[in-house]
Amino acid sequence: GKFGYVPLPESLKLLANPLVLGAAGFMAFIEFFADKIPWLDSAWDAVHTFLRIPAGAALAAGMLGDSGEGVAMAAAIIGGTLTAGTHFGKAGTRAAVNTSPEPFTNIGVSLAEDTMVAGGLALAMSNPLIFLALLLVFVVALVVLLRFIIKGLNAVVRRFSTRAATAYARAFVLRASRG
Repeated sequence: GKFGYVPLPESLKLLANPLVLGAAGFMAFIEFFADKIPWLDSAWDAVHTFLRIPAGAALAAGMLGDSGEGVAMAAAIIGGTLTAGTHFGKAGTRAAVNTSPEPFTNIGVSLAEDTMVAGGLALAMSNPLIFLALLLVFVVALVVLLRFIIKGLNAVVRRFSTRAATAYARAFVLRASRG
């Protein structure tokens, strides 16, 4: 947008502002390195849960804001939902990878993510229809994977709650037997 390669709608001209570009570039630089360190990557993703999703909704609304309030609100809902799905998919995948004790898996997955983002942006600009088709495939895969993630989380919660209930019952019985 800054150099005229991508025409921005009037409502998104703010994105070409040097301060916005500088802040985004700085954050991308930090993320590139934060993604390679497991504990920092998980903390970074946790904080960005509160940044990425509203930003995705705002960008989608801004792209179609000239079309009326109803269209902008629908775009915000869809954009926020897509952003939430991709963010939680990324954060969940990274949380699973971050449990690996060796650093090479973390670095490899991070570099693969960086490559996919750059490739996705290039594809979205050069061939938006193919990008949209691949985005649809990605969303379907994310929904399928989300079911497995939720099942896994439920199993962990059940296991933890069973252990906690057993420990509580033992403590109660021990206390009762002491009088």
